[in-house]
Amino acid sequence: MWSESFLWASVFWGAIGSGYLIYGWRQKSMIPFIAGLIMSTVACFVPALPMTLICLISIVGAWWLIREGY
Repeated sequence: MWSESFLWASVFWGAIGSGYLIYGWRQKSMIPFIAGLIMSTVACFVPALPMTLICLISIVGAWWLIREGY
């Protein structure tokens, strides 16, 4: 389970998720905060390919919800 691709994907998506989390916290916006929280926790437990898909879905979902005005 601890292959090189898993570690790099965890670092990459964890960093992006942390950025979303901090952005949502400082802007008092729940959608980016929750998306960042999901991405940061998923990065620790899920293998590389599903983690990438889940993180991309949460990024697109957060973007769509913000665009719709939520």
